[in-house]
Amino acid sequence: MLPILLSIILVFALIYSITVVVGKRKMAGLTDIKSALTPIFLYLIAITNLMAYWFNFMGVINWSITVILLILGAYFTKYSLTYKT
Repeated sequence: MLPILLSIILVFALIYSITVVVGKRKMAGLTDIKSALTPIFLYLIAITNLMAYWFNFMGVINWSITVILLILGAYFTKYSLTYKT
């Protein structure tokens, strides 16, 4: 019962987080895809691990996909916005 509840909470948290990120990007007037790649890859990590848990796909392949997505997310942070103070 607990894994089902935690998975439901994760899905709702992902949906809420995605709507917040999309709303902030719209308010900032961002239309380029490069600055959105870091959040996309980080969301894909969460989705990949959730699917791996439910379909018993835990292992080397799941860890490899997670590490690759994390490296790609870190690489594309150079296209993130820089705030001027």
